[in-house]
Amino acid sequence: MIRKRAGLLAPLLPPLLLLVAGTASPATAAAAPHWEIAAMRLPEAQRVAQGDGVTVAVLDSGVMAGHPALKGRVTTGPDFIGGGARPGMAYWGAHGTSMASDVLTVAPRARVLSVRVIYDHDDPARKAAKELKRDAQSRKAGQSVARGIRYAVDKGAKVISMSLGTDEWAIFSGYEKGTAAAVNYAIAKGVVLLASSGNGGSTDILDADANNAVSYPAAYPGVIGVAASGPDGGRAEFSQVHSYTAIAAPGVDIYSAQNTGGYRMVAGTSPACANAAGVAALMLSRNPALSPGQVRDILTRTATHPAGGWNVLVGYGQVNAAAAVAAAGAAGKSAVRAVPYKGEKYFGHGPADSPITHPPIDSEYLIIGGTGAGIGLLLLVGAFLLLRRPRAGKT
Repeated sequence: MIRKRAGLLAPLLPPLLLLVAGTASPATAAAAPHWEIAAMRLPEAQRVAQGDGVTVAVLDSGVMAGHPALKGRVTTGPDFIGGGARPGMAYWGAHGTSMASDVLTVAPRARVLSVRVIYDHDDPARKAAKELKRDAQSRKAGQSVARGIRYAVDKGAKVISMSLGTDEWAIFSGYEKGTAAAVNYAIAKGVVLLASSGNGGSTDILDADANNAVSYPAAYPGVIGVAASGPDGGRAEFSQVHSYTAIAAPGVDIYSAQNTGGYRMVAGTSPACANAAGVAALMLSRNPALSPGQVRDILTRTATHPAGGWNVLVGYGQVNAAAAVAAAGAAGKSAVRAVPYKGEKYFGHGPADSPITHPPIDSEYLIIGGTGAGIGLLLLVGAFLLLRRPRAGKT
């Protein structure tokens, strides 16, 4: 999610799925240009891996593939949310183009698969979503993220970046069975999923976004929830505070491509998620055999840990791309298999008594019993037929 500040706009998603930040927030001190590159130790990481052979699916509002920062590196997939917006419109691809460029800044030789699953902020279709209409378009929108995940998996994406979340509409729980099943499908296929932790973490009572509600898909088991960090490595003041946050990544004043051309500075857990997804692509470029569990373990283990090692503000801390790529190269192949049981024959003290056996039933009794049952059945059928015969004189 892009935090709306300094005139930037953020997209909104449909009911029962997600909405990203769209209200003004207090200004924060500007960070040094491209501060995130040094903060994540990208130059060291990119000397070893640059994302070759890895496709990152950017599930978002669409991507302007012709932007100079993206040209030749983006494949455009289906539009699963619809609503009438088309490439070239100001409200098509504003958010997604920025997120795709952030991924490729981190992993310049990766490929981006753009899958449109959310509305941009100015999309007229957003109004219908806000009014909770239950028409065919709204039903289609409600399935967009689940369909987008499955499509990305089937098209060979190894990383799925979801800079989106339900936290802005606390009236809905956000949990959706179809999306949860799609997440499970992706993980079973060995795909790494990351999502924004949410932008409602402000403690300012005047901040309309300060809801700190649970945000999906970040809260689904198996998804790596990404908080936003500032130049000091700590939590950005808007980043949500929840136990589902696994790591943090730079999310303040991130230099990103603009759908109308040129660049803009963005802030939010959206660019944080895209930056972390780029690091995951570097890791898989270095070691394609990594499982989703291994990627998560390495990201959390090599992050710059906060005091105590973990907290609800930044999870295990700000991602360290150089350390993560180095650890990815040293990791062995994931071996998950059932372990044979080698314990006692019985749990506890075993049977309370010795097994009980019964003598076999004499077949003569079985024959007699079966014959008697058959005769009884014939008598019942005969009596039923006699009772149904019409009486004399009656028609």
